[in-house]
Amino acid sequence: MIGKGKAISHTKASIEYGWNQEKDAEIVYKKNLAGETPKEITEEFKIIQSMNDKCERNTFSFVISPTIEDGKKLDLKDLNKITSEFVKDLKLENHQAIAFVHNDKNHKHIHLYVNRIDFNGTAYKDNFIGKRSQKTAEKVAEKLELQTVKQIKEQKLENLKEIRKYIKEKHELSFKLFHPENYQQYINQMRQFNIQVKPVINKSNQLQGFRYQLNNINLKGSEVHRSLSINKLKSKFFEIAKATLKQISITK
Repeated sequence: MIGKGKAISHTKASIEYGWNQEKDAEIVYKKNLAGETPKEITEEFKIIQSMNDKCERNTFSFVISPTIEDGKKLDLKDLNKITSEFVKDLKLENHQAIAFVHNDKNHKHIHLYVNRIDFNGTAYKDNFIGKRSQKTAEKVAEKLELQTVKQIKEQKLENLKEIRKYIKEKHELSFKLFHPENYQQYINQMRQFNIQVKPVINKSNQLQGFRYQLNNINLKGSEVHRSLSINKLKSKFFEIAKATLKQISITK
């Protein structure tokens, strides 16, 4: 199960999306609300939100996604339990909230909207709310014996065991045969094995690592093997450069 979360300002539009009947939406959770339509729910949110006019992104929007396999087994009672546990773990159980399940696709998922402002006019802190949502979904999945993100990743990597082995072997062969001294040489040499090596650049414009693509399979270096991490690669390039300088020194 995967959890996502963010603070938003467009409450009515989001609740309307959650209640979209074209997506075969059904209410699975409702707390501290009496309204029956997106407009009425939004107005109830606004009454409480008017107690704190400094907070602009005053609604939380969460998406809780069980795996496709788990989703097939879950009824409305189960989905209510998942949502209740999710809200409780984040300590938002005393806030106004409404959640819908979308049944229009194989991947059943929950859209949860929670008033960020409590009944005292205090805004719930949204620091790292995305990361906290992920961790909460993980905890709820474990508690309710559903598949966790970790288990999904482990299964994915197990299914790709032969491809990961092939990429690792060619990675090692590249260094053994060609002794690349920099990233570009390494990228060019891996291309000879039909493996596309793509740099991953972070927000600070720094090289964070590489992704490895073989046919339509795309994996992070750490997913292939820990020896393909950026620090391990840096160490290899340093060793090659050091050996090259030593050879030049001996020749002279």
